[in-house]
Amino acid sequence: MTDRPHHRNDSSQVKDLMQFEDPNPCDKCGQHKREQNGKESSSQAGHSSSSSSTSPSSSRAGGCRQEEKDEPVRTKKDEPVRTKKDEPAMTRRDEQGATRRDEPGATRRDEQGATRRDEQGATRRDEPGTTRRDEQGATRRDEQGATWRDHGSSSCCQLDDLKRLPQCNRKLGRLDFSRTHTVLVDVDAFNNGGGLRAQSGRDIWHNNFVKMPSSPSSFAVVKTGFTKTPTKVRRWEEISKHLKGLAKKTTVSVNDVEEAIIKCNPKYKDQWSFDALSIFVKCIPKTENYFPALFPKIAALALKLPDYVNKAIPLLQRGKHASITLSQGQIACLLANAFFCTFPHRNATNPNAEYHNYPTINFTSLFGKWSERKKEKLRAIMHYFKEVTGENSKPTGLVTFERRCLRDTDISTWRNCKEKMSKLHVASHGTIETEGTGMLQVDFACNMIGGGVLGAGLVQEEILFLINPELIVSRLFTEKLDDNECLIITGSQQFSRYSGFGDTFEWAGPHVDRLQRDEWGRRQRQILAIDALHFRHSREQYSMTKVTRELNKAYCGFKADRNDEPDIATGKWGCGAFHGDSQLKAVIQLMAAAKARRGLAFFTFQDEPLKRDLQEIHHLLLSEGATVGKLFELLEDYCSEQDRKTAHVDLFDFIRNRYKPSRSHL
Repeated sequence: MTDRPHHRNDSSQVKDLMQFEDPNPCDKCGQHKREQNGKESSSQAGHSSSSSSTSPSSSRAGGCRQEEKDEPVRTKKDEPVRTKKDEPAMTRRDEQGATRRDEPGATRRDEQGATRRDEQGATRRDEPGTTRRDEQGATRRDEQGATWRDHGSSSCCQLDDLKRLPQCNRKLGRLDFSRTHTVLVDVDAFNNGGGLRAQSGRDIWHNNFVKMPSSPSSFAVVKTGFTKTPTKVRRWEEISKHLKGLAKKTTVSVNDVEEAIIKCNPKYKDQWSFDALSIFVKCIPKTENYFPALFPKIAALALKLPDYVNKAIPLLQRGKHASITLSQGQIACLLANAFFCTFPHRNATNPNAEYHNYPTINFTSLFGKWSERKKEKLRAIMHYFKEVTGENSKPTGLVTFERRCLRDTDISTWRNCKEKMSKLHVASHGTIETEGTGMLQVDFACNMIGGGVLGAGLVQEEILFLINPELIVSRLFTEKLDDNECLIITGSQQFSRYSGFGDTFEWAGPHVDRLQRDEWGRRQRQILAIDALHFRHSREQYSMTKVTRELNKAYCGFKADRNDEPDIATGKWGCGAFHGDSQLKAVIQLMAAAKARRGLAFFTFQDEPLKRDLQEIHHLLLSEGATVGKLFELLEDYCSEQDRKTAHVDLFDFIRNRYKPSRSHL
């Protein structure tokens, strides 16, 4: 795959939302536009196609990034600063539009006393200590020494000026557990170089913990003997018996897999379909069809659960700030059990079900209802299992899942926020997962984490979970996100490349993840899952109640936990089929990032008008010294005006008109 196809990067299709196995609406945050010719148009900059052997979209490993194709940045520090006396008299226009002529040799100073150059492209001097570029797009340096690129009238920075994890001086110290941090590996062994061993503990069969298939408290009723008498037995004994039968074989058919799954879940015998898995194995070319030999290895991996996970796994519940750290081997073992659908009490999704407020985890919905989408999903999932069961490719790091809650004490009145706009890079090309490598990468998530990854959904979040399958295990223990909550995953490994989006998605082969690891053995990849509101009618969002909800949701994820955190990579969060206004969502994220004092890389995915307008608005806000509080007041006025008028009011035009600077900043 060498070309990067044009697809919607941060958007979803209405049919994706309708096909989720989850009855709760989830945010695919995507653009669902239809042109008059019936073709889908592109949307957002969150996800893109994979185009090389080293990244999902271009090159992800080692932080390799593709710069936006602007004019090369040149500085004139080696040239003498010329003034007007070096040039012939020329005609100029003042701020009122009058034409005047500069006298030869005259040096013109603006209102601040800065020495300027003319429209022909010479440099000018502004505030002391700053080097600026003229209207033709040269670079300048701000007070902190960062290099900025002017696109006409823009104060946006270059992508390389934003901070990434490898550049952060984050001192983690020794790995340890606490009241809010559960670690499933032996911390003493890990800290002393003894490798990864399961932390000893005890099983807890309780509503606050994951109910494990290997638990002594998990029972099943089976029919035994000649008379087929119903008998209560420990469920793990039945699971072990059937999985051992598969693990002993050299090759296993789909029918064997289906039979084992149904025997472990007899009540679903007439309800579950395996046609997607069956057709998948048949349609894959023989050169790639390693699956009959892989099925026994997945079964053997699932059987290791009692050895791999000795300690009870707490649920990441609503309203509680908590985190879980697991080894990649433990995650693989848990997902192998999800593959064979062994998790008890996790198959019912009705409102009265015990886990109705959690995403599904067993793979039943992935195995049924064949589609081309399911074929490509299964290719990615099966490749993951091939890697984690290989003798020389087993991953050996840790991954942390952290649920964060924005408490009342964390929420200041937005109207009183004094922070000003932070650094911004806007690009119409590039992706969050590639160009944003090492930053806090925003997952435009469902409130049910993972969305339709195990069903029919195949947009930004699902693609992210398919190329990083370790993210799927978060569905085992993460309750539905509330309005003031987010989930941050640190250390997941990318296993696959891809191309396309939605119906055009294709698994594009293996990915070798070369990202460095931190002190806790985690890949330096941080993913932030935040869910935006779903507006059935676009005008619903122009309410300050809704705006404030989105501000708090974004700030919950953007808020720095330490002093030295990476900047943020994001895009048109909550737009498209969820009817989010891309200008409003961009401003909301600008405000949340400013409040969090973190820079922002915003990918518009070929939306050139949004790129240009966002650069100009950011420049205007910086030039006017606009604070988050002032911008909040402008949004209040804007929402009031939207409510009064029948026609849509453009937010960026509204902001421009409100400022009406005495001299043009744009």
